[in-house]
Amino acid sequence: MHPAFSVIFFTVASGAGFGLFSLLFIADTFKLGGGFTPTQLVIGGIVAMGLIMFGLLSSTFHLANPKNAWRAFSRFRTSWLSREGVFAVVFMPLALIYLASIWFEAPQWLRETFGFMSAVLAWITVFSTGMIYACLKTIRQWNTPLVPANYLALGYASGSLLLLLGAVIVGLDTTPYIAMSALIVSIAAVLKAIYYFWIRSPGLTPTINTATGLTRAKVKLLDTGHTHGTFLTQEFGFQIARQKAGLLKVVVFGLGFALPGLMLVWVFNAQGGQAAAVVAACAGIAGAAVERWLFFAEARHVVNLYHGAQRC
Repeated sequence: MHPAFSVIFFTVASGAGFGLFSLLFIADTFKLGGGFTPTQLVIGGIVAMGLIMFGLLSSTFHLANPKNAWRAFSRFRTSWLSREGVFAVVFMPLALIYLASIWFEAPQWLRETFGFMSAVLAWITVFSTGMIYACLKTIRQWNTPLVPANYLALGYASGSLLLLLGAVIVGLDTTPYIAMSALIVSIAAVLKAIYYFWIRSPGLTPTINTATGLTRAKVKLLDTGHTHGTFLTQEFGFQIARQKAGLLKVVVFGLGFALPGLMLVWVFNAQGGQAAAVVAACAGIAGAAVERWLFFAEARHVVNLYHGAQRC
């Protein structure tokens, strides 16, 4: 699949924003590290919602006609894209009420109720984003429960690193935030490793023989029916060299997981402070962006089998 920058930015930014908001609610509920002040919580919530809104807006640039984006909301019963949009829209007022209850010191039950509902909707929205791709049976690399699991893990990993940065800046006890980030980043790294191993399983790869049902001899396409590239070959036939893909996977693990882990140790030992926390957050988000580019670049639609490819 051809990687579109708008979709990459959307999934990375919104995932980090939803993850940050959910974890901010947990930090507020359990007063981790001494707890953020109301002003700090509101600022953190606004940052999270800013990431979400900019991400959602950027997703419309991938549409041929962005003004028709509203139509995505009309297929809630059958479309994960529609569900993602509806859940994201419902999340916004609930999140604003939660932040307002903090700012105006509303009763604790009201604050926790709307905070919990916002956190749950954030989780559901990221899950729905992953399911947009996981439900596509025509793309084997996406048609797996590992896809929404990775979307959730990477989104919350980015959010946890941003939350740690906030805790460092305001001077809280960073121990619980470091532990939280280390746990989520480790889970994200393990799930990503499992995913990369799974998509390389040769027995699961569809071939032109299995696509046509002619399995007694090798099938070869003699004529593609066109002499130049088409929309299908350009959008669904994007190819990346295996050597380049392998190098980018090293970048994903080095930049997205190993470097943030090293910076967490640095922050824990109080040797880097804010600088190490900034590096951890930036590296985590940059690693997630590289992972997302590779996620699209390695996807192979079965339509390629009818344009000359021997396997997907």
